[in-house]
Amino acid sequence: MPGPMSLIIIAIIALLVFGPKKLPEIGKAFGSSLREFKNATQGLAKDDNVEKAEDKKEEAK
Repeated sequence: MPGPMSLIIIAIIALLVFGPKKLPEIGKAFGSSLREFKNATQGLAKDDNVEKAEDKKEEAK
């Protein structure tokens, strides 16, 4: 896990590369991408659970 000093250095480099106006847009896009990914993976996990339950019901017959 990176220490606090390395995170500060990364933030300063990002600020220099992208500029102060672009960073909030990048953060917002990154957050929405993570949210979509989380929702998609939760949907896959729910589908797997439903399939497993159906398989158990078929085996019990």
